[in-house]
Amino acid sequence: MVADYIERSIERVLKKAVKEFPAVVLTGPRQSGKTTTLKHLFGKDCQYISLEPPDVRAAAITDPRGFLNQYSPPVIFDEIQHSPDLLPYVKERIDENRRARGQYILTGSQNLLLIRSVTESLAGRAAILKLLPLSYREAAGDPNYPLPWERGRIGRICPDYRILNSGGVSCGDLS
Repeated sequence: MVADYIERSIERVLKKAVKEFPAVVLTGPRQSGKTTTLKHLFGKDCQYISLEPPDVRAAAITDPRGFLNQYSPPVIFDEIQHSPDLLPYVKERIDENRRARGQYILTGSQNLLLIRSVTESLAGRAAILKLLPLSYREAAGDPNYPLPWERGRIGRICPDYRILNSGGVSCGDLS
């Protein structure tokens, strides 16, 4: 994996979603880290196929069943917005083995047509998650640091957290 990888806040949710749903769709703006995050978390266990190259996209559009036959789950299809017509065929595959979790992980840039296609084709079969660009917490190396509105829950999250005079939060002996 990448040596300079920055842990993302969404990682725990992604891992849980892959264990609970046949498909997971990760959307977000371009360059927000969708591909990097998925390759980091699932790259060893999943095949990775980008639908961005024109020849790959053409294969998915021309013969969707044949295309899916080439890639057994678990598989990451990156940039699904380039081949939204593949989604009903992914649904068909999921329905063949509805109990299997984490079969397909799909990414796409934020796009209303993509979301509509996903919600129509994969309703009840997919978790839809949104990845935003790096937050300050992630860039600082503490992606799970409580947000300001979570401070009231800190005692329940981590009994060692304490509120500092400046309004910051510290855990345990760190001050």
